[in-house]
Amino acid sequence: MRREALAFLACPVTGEPLELARVDVEDPDGHVMTGELVAKGGARYPIRDGVPRLLPPDIEAIKLETAERFAEEWHRWAELREYYENQFLGWVAPVTRADFEGQVVFEGGCGKGRHTSVVAGFGAKAVVAIDLGSSAVVAFRNTRHLKNAHVVIGDLMRPPVKKSFDLAFSVGVLHHLPDPAAAFRSLASVLRKGGKVVAWVYGYENNEWITRFVDPVRKALTASLGARALKTLSLAPSAALWGAIKLFYKPDAQGHGPKLPYGDYFASMHDFPLDEIHSIVFDQLVTPVAFYLKEDEVKRWVAEGFVDPQVRWHRKYSWTVTGTRA
Repeated sequence: MRREALAFLACPVTGEPLELARVDVEDPDGHVMTGELVAKGGARYPIRDGVPRLLPPDIEAIKLETAERFAEEWHRWAELREYYENQFLGWVAPVTRADFEGQVVFEGGCGKGRHTSVVAGFGAKAVVAIDLGSSAVVAFRNTRHLKNAHVVIGDLMRPPVKKSFDLAFSVGVLHHLPDPAAAFRSLASVLRKGGKVVAWVYGYENNEWITRFVDPVRKALTASLGARALKTLSLAPSAALWGAIKLFYKPDAQGHGPKLPYGDYFASMHDFPLDEIHSIVFDQLVTPVAFYLKEDEVKRWVAEGFVDPQVRWHRKYSWTVTGTRA
């Protein structure tokens, strides 16, 4: 943790600003690797492995379980890759890279830090990225060289930050929380007046086969399997999917896929290596919680309190929700 992060952090319980109470280990790059933060009211939060642990004491067990299941994924597939930038821009459109430049940005659910790194590279003034699980340690390792990136372990439902951000985003996270609508409100709550929010979530439309056939298997079996067993179990379907994408889903000159199920989506992954497809399949099967959201549900998220709300159907299987806080 760099000291500059204190300008953005707050106690998750009281909202009070935090101070650096103790530094045990500091690296030559200016990161406090081990130490402790304290709030005015006396609440104390440790810093370990360079990451502040800003968790409320009564956090729900299901959220911790979900976060740690995903952390298993990011510890195994920790590498950052060049194609993540284009993938991210596809998910958050109509927000563009120019929207991040010079802004103070909040990321709700950072995983291994792939989007943290991308946004920092867009020239954000600062990016404060939180995750509930130990994947935040992976994100810190992947972004510690970026002076404008700050990674924290925290709960998106009680974000441990001051409410002064220019832009808040969350990609692939809200649908894994017990109440996605409440999570969206919490994400938007960190914004200053006039700040912009963008979130990408699974859609229900065109995903009925997942909700009918894959979800029951996930709930009954794969969400409770150990990470090593699930990694092995998911390899065969991953290889089959990778082969099908290579054979049948080559994009055209405009990047569009064939007129097949998930045409544009699978075409966007045509050049992905097998291990990336493996991580995506593992991601679908590992989580205890997953919601597939209908258009009218996500439209309600920005129906009040936002200027210029937009709900965009991304690749005909997911939703991108944007709005400016009124």
